[in-house]
Amino acid sequence: MPLTATDPIKVIFAIILPPLGVFMEVGLKGHFWLNILLTLLGFIPGIIHALYVILKH
Repeated sequence: MPLTATDPIKVIFAIILPPLGVFMEVGLKGHFWLNILLTLLGFIPGIIHALYVILKH
């Protein structure tokens, strides 16, 4: 997938607050809820998942 102009902003949000970055990418779908769970279990897994979702979509 080609990078868009908003991807750097999403990546910054993914590092600061991972669910926000995922929400900006996919909305209120399964990835968002999974990311909230991962962020609650550990901040680093939430960041990794958020970056994966943003760069994959």
